[in-house]
Formats: sequence, C-alpha cells, structure tokens
Amino acid sequence: MASVFSKIISGDIPGRFVWEDDDVVAFLTIAPVTQGHTLIVPREEIDQWQDVDGAVFAQLTSVAQKVGQAVIKGFDAPRAGFLIAGLEVPHLHLHVFPAYEMGNFDISGANPSPSPESQDEAASKIKAALTELGYGANVPT
Repeated sequence: MASVFSKIISGDIPGRFVWEDDDVVAFLTIAPVTQGHTLIVPREEIDQWQDVDGAVFAQLTSVAQKVGQAVIKGFDAPRAGFLIAGLEVPHLHLHVFPAYEMGNFDISGANPSPSPESQDEAASKIKAALTELGYGANVPT
C-alpha cells in the first residue's frame, strides 16, 4: 500500500510543495511545530533512513540545507531545526523548520490544525526565499 507521502507526491492528496527534483520533494507538513515546518521526502518509498541509497540521502540533506536557509530567511528565525523522526509515516522524511527555542524540537507539540491561510503564507515565504537564494529552478509554481 502506498504511503500517504507517495499519495501526496503523485497528486492523489493535495500538498503545498516548495521543492521538486527528480529524486526529492519538499512540502509543508499538516502539523507544524512552527510556521514553515517542511518535510523533505524521497520520491521512492523507503521507510528507514539507514536503508536509503547514499546518493539519494546526500540529495535529501542537500535539499534540507537549502530549505533550512529559506526558513531562516523567510521567517527571520535564528536557526533552522532539522530532525529525522519518522514514526508517524513509514516513508523517510526529514523535518526542517524555523527554530526559535529548544521547545520547537519537540514534534509532539505540533499544531494539528494550522489555518490554510497560515500554510499558504508559509509556502509563499519559503518559495520566495528559495528563489532569492538562487534555487528557483526547483521551486514549483
């Protein structure tokens, strides 16, 4: 059975994408710890980060760095948080989010119901920042 992330990637479920390339996508999570919380996901369904091909893992972390730069720029955050948790969906995903304090690293404190307006605003800020940083070729329209 396809994971929920595979369904988002295929377009069967809507997602707010901020990055797309041949191997990796990035889209906003539906339960952010801070506004701008983004998931970096391989297109291939892989459950455990230890099992991913090294080149794909390198691409995942490269995209995570770029999204991290964008969330710092777009949200005037002092840090970009980065986590691999993966207990909630059996499809590898990296969490990148604006971090203002250590409590932001507690995913159990995520907002389960962010407003669509807040999510749209976050996607716009991240896309604009990625474009300003020179990564516009991978920013979906």
